[in-house]
Amino acid sequence: MNETPVKQRNSAAYYGQAVASFAIAICAVAVGIYHLQVDGWVRAFLGIAVLYLTTSAFTLAKVVRDRQELTQIVTRVDQARMEKIMADYDPFQPKV
Repeated sequence: MNETPVKQRNSAAYYGQAVASFAIAICAVAVGIYHLQVDGWVRAFLGIAVLYLTTSAFTLAKVVRDRQELTQIVTRVDQARMEKIMADYDPFQPKV
């Protein structure tokens, strides 16, 4: 019973759409902050806040991805051990 999971790969169009969406969102926020009727200090604060939020989102995405990959590796190792035990087990072999 060997069920190897199929690796899902993203297409180039999906990757391009994700990058374009991110770029549009960052540009829209930057333009919105630029056109605010406030002092420069408020604009600078909002700009730093957006950068901090962006880097935090990237870090969170990386941590979630790493945790998912770790559980997949552990699951595959456990599955390989179980398959080896089942392959070596012979119920009809006389016990010594």
